[in-house]
Amino acid sequence: MSAPATDSQIPSASSGPQRLPTRWLILGVICLAQLTVLLDNTVLNVAIPSLTEEMDATTSDIQWMISAYSLVQSGLLLTAGNVADRYGRKKMLATGLALFGIGSLAAGLAQSTGQLIAARAGMGIGGALLMTTTLAVVVQVFDAEERTRAIGLWGAVSSLGFACGPLIGGVLLDHFWWGSIFLINVPVAVLALVAVLKLVPESKNPAGERPDPLGAVLSTIGMTGAVFAIISGPDHGWTSARVLVSGAVGIVVLALFVLWELRIPYPMLDMHFFRQERFVAAVMGGILVAFGMGGSLFLLTQHLQLVLHYGPLETGLRMTPLALMIVVLNLAGVGARLMTKIGGPLSIAGGMALLAVGLASIAVFGSHGYGGMFAGLVLMGTGLALAAPAMANAIMSAIPQEKAGVGAGVNGTLNEFGSGLGVAVLGAVLNSRFAALLPAVAAGAGSLPAALAKSRTEADRSAVQDAFASGVQAGQLVGAAAVLAGGLVSAVLLRRAERTAGAEESAQARA
Repeated sequence: MSAPATDSQIPSASSGPQRLPTRWLILGVICLAQLTVLLDNTVLNVAIPSLTEEMDATTSDIQWMISAYSLVQSGLLLTAGNVADRYGRKKMLATGLALFGIGSLAAGLAQSTGQLIAARAGMGIGGALLMTTTLAVVVQVFDAEERTRAIGLWGAVSSLGFACGPLIGGVLLDHFWWGSIFLINVPVAVLALVAVLKLVPESKNPAGERPDPLGAVLSTIGMTGAVFAIISGPDHGWTSARVLVSGAVGIVVLALFVLWELRIPYPMLDMHFFRQERFVAAVMGGILVAFGMGGSLFLLTQHLQLVLHYGPLETGLRMTPLALMIVVLNLAGVGARLMTKIGGPLSIAGGMALLAVGLASIAVFGSHGYGGMFAGLVLMGTGLALAAPAMANAIMSAIPQEKAGVGAGVNGTLNEFGSGLGVAVLGAVLNSRFAALLPAVAAGAGSLPAALAKSRTEADRSAVQDAFASGVQAGQLVGAAAVLAGGLVSAVLLRRAERTAGAEESAQARA
């Protein structure tokens, strides 16, 4: 029997987490840390015009300001999770907050584009530690009965961060200079750091496995190469040397990572997890949820700004129904209660079906006005509130609790990879349809502004706008089909895995 949990220790995975009296307060601290990171994912977009004007930033500079953070964060997710499992999740959570706060201060005070890019990369290191340790701590603090609701609340913060980022950024830029969008992170990070040190219990892998430095290096290089190719594709062309070389490096190094992990006795990511139907189903579903969400948000922002002609702040306001549905339903515990009643597979299938229907509704009914889009956003938010917590719970429950950090790293990597893939694929569908429908006068234009610049008459401009709207619609329908198919396949695999596990338990009980 393990000793009772204290403020500095929680039970090992073998005994299962005991219910700490402060567990919901700890979740609040975790969500505050998570929100700090997620606000920064979206807040920079509204500052692009200010950065271009005040720092003389080129288009390439802006791309690196945005990409430096996501590249470093996505490349380090698996490594960060492994380090947290080995050395302590509380230690790494506190370290992540400190690095993120220092990076935010440096970014807010940057005097050149190079300094800002370097500061953003430093924030990415902190962000990787936070993204993995927050979910890992949630899994350690909450038992199986409460974990789904806790993960749902943790996930709701992602949507809140997405919704609030552009709004907070817009308000700050109306009253202060661009550095304020980074400096606002500093007091939040300090507050979260003090709360983490005081409230969050320490936990780590009791087995004390040897580190895997080569695996960490290979996973970081491989993920960075793959994500860089996905990020660069839409702007530089999928056949450009930049994309082909970085993509090839990413694929080759990730293949070497898999081979290395299969042959060593202490892998940072046990490849035998992929022999479990439950894990494979959760991975597949996680990628396609992120695929549909990342790709659809990419299309939605263009739809609202370039087709319906809303400004950035107006666009952020009109996308809030999606985030608010996720937040409200998760705060009410709807997804957790439904999952308890009907099970994970049906929650995932139903949620992803609603997400697909929402995407299709926006494509069909939202082409010419916001009214038709509103219902689709509500359906998407409802679907994500049901599917995302069940998916994260499936991934985390398929991995031993002593590997919770790695499990959180896998979950974060899936989100990064799936979202980038969604932007790439649905963006390619948009561009292909747009190019095919352009009038002859604008043939060969690579973007909507370029095509409009070539148009000479009002009829030509109208045809260009219709071609772009058709491309957005085609992309949304492809995304809807992918999400629906992924949900059905994931649900079938999870159901089969549960039946197999049930049959094995029954056989052991009879023996």
